[in-house]
Amino acid sequence: MQVVDYLAPDAAEKFVASLRQTGFGVLKNHPIKQELVESIYQSWQQFFLSEEKHSFAFDVEKQDGFFSSQISETAKGHAKKDIKEYYHVYPWGRIPAQLKEEILTYYRQASELAAELLDWVEKYSPADVAKLYAEPLSNMIMDTPNTLLRVLHYPPLSGDEEAGAIRAAAHEDINLLTILPAANEPGLQVQLQSGEWIDVPSDFGNLIINIGDMLEEASGGYFPSTSHRVINPEDSDMTKSRISLPLFLHPRSEVVLSERHTQHSYLLERLRELGVKV
Repeated sequence: MQVVDYLAPDAAEKFVASLRQTGFGVLKNHPIKQELVESIYQSWQQFFLSEEKHSFAFDVEKQDGFFSSQISETAKGHAKKDIKEYYHVYPWGRIPAQLKEEILTYYRQASELAAELLDWVEKYSPADVAKLYAEPLSNMIMDTPNTLLRVLHYPPLSGDEEAGAIRAAAHEDINLLTILPAANEPGLQVQLQSGEWIDVPSDFGNLIINIGDMLEEASGGYFPSTSHRVINPEDSDMTKSRISLPLFLHPRSEVVLSERHTQHSYLLERLRELGVKV
């Protein structure tokens, strides 16, 4: 999997080619500061280790707040819950006061970069694919209340986890693109078209971007939503937590993805499949 230099003159073309071929793109020298990401990892690690998290229990309608490991997702097609807990951050949602300024700074910066990456995708979409987009891709996320920043905590493993359960079972994302700084621990893998699983380059400072189902839907299948997973660590690494910061780019609810779906209808379908909404 090619790592693309964001500052290179051919960055956009190489990045979109990687998305098309693998469903993933990896950027280095991007504008999001590593110091900000590291600080967020450290401060949210403390939050997940505290009892305060329980006072922010998720809202079943708004889907903001803290999701414990007991109510964590079960990936589509799987029977066992993922070994993780997480917090859903929306600018309009509940955020612990001491964490709010920093996490919303990251949310804003990552969203701005994401809009640029969607422009890259549209620019290098073949004409017959580009004409499928109901509106410019970057316009789909303009003023959207739906883009979700999930702060994920994969706790240390004790060795008595449910047999067959892993940190994140193989799945595809729902949204247009997912923006993810390399986590503080490895484990992310992507499935190639051959069925082989490979490690995603997780050098600290890399930014990992993958296609979600909504972009596959909007592009008529040209950009593939790729299966990925987070495998369990082994040996001494079992004692380490893993923090991850995926930003899931969601269009506004009324945006038309295809003849079959708007953002809203597609999201509801998938949330029911995941078991987090009835």
